[in-house]
Amino acid sequence: MAYVVTARKWRPMVFEDVIGQSHVTTTLRNAITTNRLSHAYLFSGPRGIGKTTTARILAKAINCLHPKESNPDNACEICTEITEGRSVNVFEIDGASNRGVEDVRNLRDAIRYGPASGKYKVYIIDEVHMLTKEAFNALLKTLEEPPPYILFIFATTEVHKVPLTILSRCQRFDFRRITIEEVISRLKFIAKEERITIDNDTLFVIAKKADGSMRDAQSLFDQIVSFCGDNVTAEQIAQMLNIVDQEVLFRVTELIRAKDAKGMLDLVEEIIGRGYDLREFLVGLSEHLRNMLVVLAGSANLIEASEPFKHHYQKDASLFAEADLLRLLKVTAETMTALRWSQQPRYTLEIGLLQMVKMDSSVQIEQLLAQLDELRKKVNGEHAGKVPLFESKVHAGIIKSTSVEGNPRPDQREKPSQTASEPISAYRQTANPKNVTALQSRQQPEANPLSLSIEDASRGWSTVIEEMCKHRIAVGSMLSETAPVQVSENTLRIGCPDDYHLDAFKRNREYISGLAQKIYGGKVKLEAILSSISAPPAQPIEETKEHDTPQHPVIQALIRELGAEQVE
Repeated sequence: MAYVVTARKWRPMVFEDVIGQSHVTTTLRNAITTNRLSHAYLFSGPRGIGKTTTARILAKAINCLHPKESNPDNACEICTEITEGRSVNVFEIDGASNRGVEDVRNLRDAIRYGPASGKYKVYIIDEVHMLTKEAFNALLKTLEEPPPYILFIFATTEVHKVPLTILSRCQRFDFRRITIEEVISRLKFIAKEERITIDNDTLFVIAKKADGSMRDAQSLFDQIVSFCGDNVTAEQIAQMLNIVDQEVLFRVTELIRAKDAKGMLDLVEEIIGRGYDLREFLVGLSEHLRNMLVVLAGSANLIEASEPFKHHYQKDASLFAEADLLRLLKVTAETMTALRWSQQPRYTLEIGLLQMVKMDSSVQIEQLLAQLDELRKKVNGEHAGKVPLFESKVHAGIIKSTSVEGNPRPDQREKPSQTASEPISAYRQTANPKNVTALQSRQQPEANPLSLSIEDASRGWSTVIEEMCKHRIAVGSMLSETAPVQVSENTLRIGCPDDYHLDAFKRNREYISGLAQKIYGGKVKLEAILSSISAPPAQPIEETKEHDTPQHPVIQALIRELGAEQVE
């Protein structure tokens, strides 16, 4: 007897044998029992899940001479002819090779003749989405009002390509992917009948590789049996299919946790040596990280893995934070994209894995906000509710936190800090000596209008620029290109070189005026005008040395409480 592949030899013969599609088979059996058959059915879904098989069972069930509970008996002459593919009443048509309008016209001519035997003449059109637009249009009228003895069954893997005019004339059934448990159960039954010894781990690998397709699983089963014989082991199947070993993926996460760059490069060498497909390795790593995330956020029952590996995931997942796993998944996805166009795939993989190894652990923003809130209360004291934590930017640079819980340096502990609400006391006295008294009276903003000379105004304006750079670097940079050009009573006219500086000055007038009032020690009205007079060079701003105390109290507090350091 000639060898028959498993997918054909063990093809379901009755509705109960169709795996994972009970919502379809139950409906069809009830329709046969109550004589409520439609004239057209559309079966849609992924490959290898039983669409054409169900169509054949339906064709046999409605023509069977001795049906049993709406199932074909598979023994009568009509059932045998349909099973062997020589029935004159059931036609299986390939939509890809019979897709033209002429083919549909021939079909229309053929349906005028009734069945030679049985009750129905059945047309099964596989991959119906391959028909041309003209062919679909030619089929519309026949499909809507066929003769009572005609039954159409369409099967497709891409239902979105079928015109809505066809869909509206059919009863649609969506076939679903077959679960791993269902595939394993069916393969275990076949292995038992074929007297083949195979363990559950091997069956799990086959089912997972099949990706929900029973036909793919049966084809892999045949291939494995041919390689291993009647005794199949997991090691043999991994060698034959060159599947990435799950233990390799666990080693990747262990090396990431250990920050072992050398070990990761050695692992890449091992992956290359085993001949693994690098893209398939990254797909497996992505699924591995996803499984850890699911176990950490939910339950191990939600992942597709054997029981030993579920326990392994439960143990390893607790060593990572959810935010870290999400970042690792993002890097994996970026590496997969880069690998597609890379001329050096190995280098791309190494860079991606080393990036994961060098990645710092995530810090919860809620934690930082809580610590900063406590810091704000310590810094501001009684005025904590009045002054924002970060009311200004400092020109000294970006603050980099090196240790959230680090202790302050002794020299910073001893130096008293200036609160943000305290009046400015560190401004340099650059004005004329006759204005010293006015500068000392800066705590009285409603003082009498000042009378300044242009020279005093220029020296004071340099101080305004310097202090503005400490608080708002962008505004300070803009002011550095302006200069006083005229003093009239309590009005100080500031010359701006162009419209950009003029508009920026007007947008920040209120803040600049408040700062100028403190510098000049009295009420002063600022007025911005366009002027071609070049601004005098501003006094150089002394760079904050590493050992100097920062001018702003918030910066002092960050260094004292959090151990921050300045980045030049």
